[in-house]
Parts: sequence; structure tokens; C-alpha cells
Amino acid sequence: MTLQSALAAGRRAAEALMLDTITLYRPGDEVFDRTTGQVVAGPPEVTFYTGVARVRAAQLADSDVQAGEQEVVTRQYRVTVPFSTLLPATGERPRPGDVVDVTASEDPRLVGLRLWVTGVQYSGTATAWRITAEDRSA
Repeated sequence: MTLQSALAAGRRAAEALMLDTITLYRPGDEVFDRTTGQVVAGPPEVTFYTGVARVRAAQLADSDVQAGEQEVVTRQYRVTVPFSTLLPATGERPRPGDVVDVTASEDPRLVGLRLWVTGVQYSGTATAWRITAEDRSA
């Protein structure tokens, strides 16, 4: 078996595990909604990907982090998207601070989950595109 055929088989196997649907994007500037009096997220600045993915917890334990004078709990996740995913025409790459919204899943508890990208892995010999992210909602 050649490296190329092994990678192709690995990429098919990785995609077979992608039972969730996500949108990966860079959030736009927040805007003030005069009707509600709330600051809300503006439209996405860049949408990198919408489609199938695998979203899973990266660790069982949560991390306690100090943010300002408040303790925040974060949960680490791994988000895997197909290796064949293309970057936008601008060539921009996801970076820490971008967002992953889970829009569908076999696990209904994941639907609606918002994750914040903390890192992105690139490799020509990877079976999928892997993104590390954290849940900051708790």
C-alpha cells in the first residue's frame, strides 16, 4: 500500500465519523441593538466552513481560569473537518478567537454549542483538519 492510498483510506475513515454539522467563522464586530438595548454579534466577517464535522471533548476535566476578577470554567474540544476543506478565496486561515457553532448532531446536547478556536493543525499527511477549541459558556 502506498502512502497516498493509506492517506485516502484514512481520510475516508475520518469522514465516516463526522456525524455533526458545524459552521466555522470569524465573528464580525459587535453592534448595539437599539430595540433590545443589548450588544449583539454582528454578521460573520469570514465564514471558513459549513458542513460535516466531528466534535468531541478533548479531556474529561474542566479547567478553571481567572478572567478579570471572575473565575471561568473552560472545556476543551477537538473539532475535525474533512481534509479536503478549502480555505476562502482570500486565503485567510482560522486563528484563535474564531468561532465554531454546532448546528446539528447525533447528540442533541451538542446542538447550539458555541466553541472558541484556540489552535489549528495543518499537515500534508493528516487524515483530517483538526481544530482545538474551548467551551467558555460555563
